[in-house]
Amino acid sequence: MKLLILTQKIDKNDDVLGFFHDWVIEFAKHCEKVTVIALSVGEYDLPRNVKVLSLGKELSSQMSESLPAGRQVHKVESKKKYLFNFYRYIWSEKNNYDNVFVHMNPEYVILGGLFWRIMGKKIGLWYMHKSVDFKLRVAEKLTHTIFSGTRESFRLKTKKLNITGHGIPSQKFIKSKSLPAGRQVRKANEEFKMITVGRISPIKDYETLINAIKILKIKNQNVNLDIIGEIGLPDQDDYLSKLKQKIKDESLEENINFMGSVSHKDIVNHLNQADLFVNMSQTGSLDKVILEAMACEIITISSNDSSRNVFEEYKDKLFFKSKDSEDLAKKVSKIIELSDGDRVKIEKRLREIVRRDHNLEDLIKKVISIYQKIQ
Repeated sequence: MKLLILTQKIDKNDDVLGFFHDWVIEFAKHCEKVTVIALSVGEYDLPRNVKVLSLGKELSSQMSESLPAGRQVHKVESKKKYLFNFYRYIWSEKNNYDNVFVHMNPEYVILGGLFWRIMGKKIGLWYMHKSVDFKLRVAEKLTHTIFSGTRESFRLKTKKLNITGHGIPSQKFIKSKSLPAGRQVRKANEEFKMITVGRISPIKDYETLINAIKILKIKNQNVNLDIIGEIGLPDQDDYLSKLKQKIKDESLEENINFMGSVSHKDIVNHLNQADLFVNMSQTGSLDKVILEAMACEIITISSNDSSRNVFEEYKDKLFFKSKDSEDLAKKVSKIIELSDGDRVKIEKRLREIVRRDHNLEDLIKKVISIYQKIQ
């Protein structure tokens, strides 16, 4: 099997998209050849049967930074260059692939779909988001098959949908053998360390988490929170400023720490320092980092609708009402009070769920198998 992959970025150090580097490595184990076309390319270390091509966004970004104010690279010209490179690559590499895997960008299916259909290429789209827009509807018509991690993560009705699990490299996201005291045996009033990971954006609802920390502090719970991530868009800088001001107004500076962005390959080290992972996302699709925390045997709680079923028999303990800081604080308090035996039992079960339903090796095998069945 020879595979063409289209994705937003190839960079093993990227805080958001670094995970896809592992996906390409796994695809390469099952394919004769893998060609990757990415909008932007950074640092990578991939097998010899993988070829990486960039549409050039990283070059445009470097050029923009070197120009004086008011002379930035024009967005329209950049997009023309990306489009030219896109068609140049899918044509020049046409003999090096027979299947196409588009990751999270329906527009690539729209741009290349007719060409690939005429050339007899099998088209697959990976998509995880509650949004169903015109681009997705058009792309659905052009694809041969569609992949998504959970049913809640793809809201467009189609017979082409295949639920594959999310794709977590469970051999990488694993409980550290040398954990801090808090992750072994807890002592009375010992600091309880919480962590959340994600872009700083209103849809992530950090206000609810900050309010919950305030409630816990009033109840004399010794809690500390690390927030890992940066703003999603430049215009969200005001949102971050408001969050920091809120923390200051509530006298929570000693309890809440903004850590900034962290390379994806280093996230596991931060997760393993925590007693609890919290997710407030309202995206409607299952956030990958929830599963990464679960794989590290960290108790994880979320208000994301798609996480309710993932928690299975522990959903009453680990799922809290959206935008309800009182409910979140209540759930955190109960987790703090867990016995060591009950804590370990939940942690082991959460990792078991990830290994069973969301393991990267199994996901890639499923994807390859589905391509092979397409007539």
